[in-house]
Amino acid sequence: MAGATHATLNDLPESTRSQVIDLLNQRLADAIDLELQAKQAHWNVKGPQFIALHKLFDEIHAAADEYVDLLAERIVQLGGVAEGVTAIVAERSELPQYPINISSGEEHVWALSNALASFGERVRRAIDETDELGDTDATDICTEISRGVDKWLWFVEAHADGATAATATPGTRQISRAR
Repeated sequence: MAGATHATLNDLPESTRSQVIDLLNQRLADAIDLELQAKQAHWNVKGPQFIALHKLFDEIHAAADEYVDLLAERIVQLGGVAEGVTAIVAERSELPQYPINISSGEEHVWALSNALASFGERVRRAIDETDELGDTDATDICTEISRGVDKWLWFVEAHADGATAATATPGTRQISRAR
Protein backbone atom coordinates (compact mmCIF):
# COMPACT_ATOMS: atom_id res chain seq x y z
CA MET A 1 0.00 0.00 0.00
CA ALA A 2 3.15 2.14 0.26
CA GLY A 3 2.22 5.33 2.04
CA ALA A 4 -1.39 5.48 0.91
CA THR A 5 -3.51 7.59 3.20
CA HIS A 6 -7.18 7.99 3.89
CA ALA A 7 -8.75 11.37 4.46
CA THR A 8 -8.18 12.70 7.95
CA LEU A 9 -8.25 16.05 9.70
CA ASN A 10 -4.85 15.27 11.25
CA ASP A 11 -2.80 18.42 10.67
CA LEU A 12 0.48 16.74 9.74
CA PRO A 13 1.30 17.24 6.06
CA GLU A 14 0.23 14.35 3.83
CA SER A 15 3.83 13.71 2.77
CA THR A 16 4.88 13.43 6.42
CA ARG A 17 1.99 11.12 7.21
CA SER A 18 2.78 8.94 4.21
CA GLN A 19 6.46 8.57 5.15
CA VAL A 20 5.67 7.88 8.81
CA ILE A 21 3.04 5.30 7.79
CA ASP A 22 5.63 3.46 5.68
CA LEU A 23 8.19 3.58 8.47
CA LEU A 24 5.75 2.42 11.15
CA ASN A 25 4.43 -0.39 8.94
CA GLN A 26 8.01 -1.66 8.67
CA ARG A 27 8.39 -1.59 12.45
CA LEU A 28 4.93 -3.18 12.76
CA ALA A 29 6.16 -6.19 10.77
CA ASP A 30 9.17 -6.45 13.07
CA ALA A 31 7.00 -6.16 16.19
CA ILE A 32 4.63 -8.89 15.02
CA ASP A 33 7.62 -11.10 14.21
CA LEU A 34 9.06 -10.43 17.69
CA GLU A 35 5.71 -11.31 19.23
CA LEU A 36 5.64 -14.63 17.37
CA GLN A 37 9.28 -15.39 18.17
CA ALA A 38 8.62 -14.88 21.88
CA LYS A 39 5.65 -17.25 21.69
CA GLN A 40 7.77 -19.79 19.79
CA ALA A 41 10.31 -19.67 22.64
CA HIS A 42 7.52 -19.87 25.25
CA TRP A 43 6.04 -23.01 23.73
CA ASN A 44 9.27 -24.86 23.07
CA VAL A 45 11.72 -24.06 25.87
CA LYS A 46 13.05 -27.00 27.89
CA GLY A 47 15.63 -27.41 30.61
CA PRO A 48 16.45 -26.46 34.18
CA GLN A 49 15.16 -22.87 33.89
CA PHE A 50 11.92 -23.94 32.20
CA ILE A 51 9.40 -22.24 34.50
CA ALA A 52 11.26 -18.93 34.70
CA LEU A 53 11.91 -18.76 30.96
CA HIS A 54 8.45 -20.04 30.00
CA LYS A 55 6.89 -17.19 32.02
CA LEU A 56 9.43 -14.59 30.85
CA PHE A 57 8.91 -15.42 27.19
CA ASP A 58 5.13 -15.15 27.64
CA GLU A 59 5.56 -11.72 29.27
CA ILE A 60 7.69 -10.61 26.31
CA HIS A 61 4.98 -11.87 23.95
CA ALA A 62 2.39 -9.78 25.82
CA ALA A 63 4.63 -6.70 25.73
CA ALA A 64 5.27 -7.16 22.01
CA ASP A 65 1.50 -7.37 21.48
CA GLU A 66 1.22 -3.94 23.11
CA TYR A 67 3.95 -2.60 20.78
CA VAL A 68 2.02 -3.99 17.82
CA ASP A 69 -1.12 -2.19 18.95
CA LEU A 70 0.68 1.12 19.54
CA LEU A 71 2.27 1.04 16.08
CA ALA A 72 -0.87 -0.11 14.26
CA GLU A 73 -3.09 2.47 15.93
CA ARG A 74 -0.69 5.32 15.09
CA ILE A 75 -0.63 4.18 11.46
CA VAL A 76 -4.43 4.32 11.31
CA GLN A 77 -4.55 7.66 13.18
CA LEU A 78 -2.39 9.08 10.38
CA GLY A 79 -4.87 7.85 7.77
CA GLY A 80 -2.94 4.72 6.84
CA VAL A 81 -3.66 1.03 6.79
CA ALA A 82 -1.93 -1.12 9.40
CA GLU A 83 -0.43 -3.92 7.31
CA GLY A 84 -0.21 -6.76 9.81
CA VAL A 85 -1.12 -9.87 7.84
CA THR A 86 1.18 -12.88 7.91
CA ALA A 87 2.36 -12.67 4.29
CA ILE A 88 3.40 -9.04 4.67
CA VAL A 89 5.08 -9.66 8.03
CA ALA A 90 7.05 -12.58 6.55
CA GLU A 91 8.15 -10.43 3.62
CA ARG A 92 9.04 -7.28 5.56
CA SER A 93 10.43 -8.32 8.92
CA GLU A 94 14.08 -7.41 9.28
CA LEU A 95 14.58 -9.48 12.43
CA PRO A 96 16.85 -12.51 12.36
CA GLN A 97 14.91 -15.65 11.47
CA TYR A 98 14.08 -17.62 14.60
CA PRO A 99 15.62 -21.10 14.63
CA ILE A 100 12.79 -23.63 14.79
CA ASN A 101 14.73 -26.71 15.89
CA ILE A 102 16.00 -25.46 19.25
CA SER A 103 14.73 -26.39 22.69
CA SER A 104 17.20 -25.61 25.46
CA GLY A 105 16.78 -22.52 27.57
CA GLU A 106 20.26 -21.36 26.54
CA GLU A 107 19.40 -21.61 22.84
CA HIS A 108 16.15 -19.70 23.29
CA VAL A 109 17.90 -17.04 25.38
CA TRP A 110 20.40 -16.64 22.55
CA ALA A 111 17.77 -16.49 19.81
CA LEU A 112 15.36 -14.16 21.60
CA SER A 113 18.21 -11.87 22.70
CA ASN A 114 19.17 -11.48 19.04
CA ALA A 115 15.59 -10.67 18.07
CA LEU A 116 15.19 -8.13 20.88
CA ALA A 117 18.52 -6.45 20.11
CA SER A 118 17.69 -6.24 16.41
CA PHE A 119 14.22 -4.83 17.07
CA GLY A 120 15.59 -2.34 19.60
CA GLU A 121 18.16 -1.09 17.11
CA ARG A 122 15.51 -0.57 14.43
CA VAL A 123 13.11 1.16 16.81
CA ARG A 124 15.86 3.56 17.89
CA ARG A 125 16.44 4.44 14.24
CA ALA A 126 12.69 5.03 13.93
CA ILE A 127 12.89 7.47 16.87
CA ASP A 128 15.34 9.61 14.91
CA GLU A 129 13.49 9.24 11.61
CA THR A 130 10.04 10.13 12.98
CA ASP A 131 11.59 13.08 14.84
CA GLU A 132 13.16 14.34 11.60
CA LEU A 133 9.80 13.95 9.86
CA GLY A 134 8.09 16.01 12.58
CA ASP A 135 5.71 13.41 14.04
CA THR A 136 6.39 13.82 17.75
CA ASP A 137 3.61 11.39 18.66
CA ALA A 138 5.22 8.61 16.60
CA THR A 139 8.58 9.55 18.14
CA ASP A 140 7.09 9.19 21.62
CA ILE A 141 5.59 5.81 20.73
CA CYS A 142 8.93 4.56 19.41
CA THR A 143 10.70 5.87 22.52
CA GLU A 144 8.23 4.01 24.74
CA ILE A 145 8.78 0.82 22.76
CA SER A 146 12.56 1.24 22.89
CA ARG A 147 12.54 1.53 26.67
CA GLY A 148 10.45 -1.62 26.96
CA VAL A 149 12.57 -3.61 24.52
CA ASP A 150 15.77 -2.66 26.35
CA LYS A 151 14.21 -3.85 29.61
CA TRP A 152 13.20 -7.19 28.11
CA LEU A 153 16.63 -7.63 26.54
CA TRP A 154 18.18 -7.06 29.96
CA PHE A 155 15.84 -9.63 31.52
CA VAL A 156 16.60 -12.25 28.86
CA GLU A 157 20.35 -11.65 28.89
CA ALA A 158 20.32 -12.05 32.68
CA HIS A 159 19.50 -15.72 32.02
CA ALA A 160 22.70 -16.24 30.01
CA ASP A 161 24.91 -18.42 32.18
CA GLY A 162 28.39 -17.62 30.97
CA ALA A 163 28.04 -20.08 28.12
CA THR A 164 26.89 -17.14 26.05
CA ALA A 165 28.53 -13.77 25.72
CA ALA A 166 27.41 -10.61 24.00
CA THR A 167 29.69 -9.67 21.14
CA ALA A 168 29.41 -6.78 18.79
CA THR A 169 31.21 -7.02 15.50
CA PRO A 170 31.06 -4.33 12.83
CA GLY A 171 27.66 -4.43 11.16
CA THR A 172 26.20 -7.09 13.43
CA ARG A 173 24.69 -7.48 16.85
CA GLN A 174 24.85 -11.12 17.78
CA ILE A 175 24.91 -13.17 20.91
CA SER A 176 27.43 -15.93 20.47
CA ARG A 177 28.57 -18.81 22.59
CA ALA A 178 31.76 -18.05 24.48
CA ARG A 179 34.55 -20.43 23.61
